[in-house]
Amino acid sequence: MNPAPEKFTSELALQPRYSETDAMGIVYYANYLIYFEVARTTALAELGHPYWEMEKQGWLIPVLTAHCDYHRPARYGDNLRLRTRRSRLGRARIRFDYELRREGEEAPLVTGHTEHAFMSPAGKPLRPPKELLELFAAEAAAH
Repeated sequence: MNPAPEKFTSELALQPRYSETDAMGIVYYANYLIYFEVARTTALAELGHPYWEMEKQGWLIPVLTAHCDYHRPARYGDNLRLRTRRSRLGRARIRFDYELRREGEEAPLVTGHTEHAFMSPAGKPLRPPKELLELFAAEAAAH
């Protein structure tokens, strides 16, 4: 995979719900992966290519790898900002990096990434759709 010349970035505001926490009021570790998914689909929609439209056109991007580093806990009631960045776009893969911070703080609470394959509904690897490549190229040119 080749690094992209410019990186698309999106930011999402989150506030953990009570049901997403453990008995200590700390966000349960697996919920960060759900936050990553929400942020990724929001980022694609902001770019003008919602994931549900990709699916309708026969392009799926299943997760191949999910990684999460827990630096400090997020808690019930925190105002959080989750930054999503497309860090690599390869011949048949895309990677998104994530950084979760408490509003007003510089140090991240959680960092991670997901890597996805472009697949057909039949499970065959595909090259990224031309439209998506053009969207990322347009975003890179704008920055």
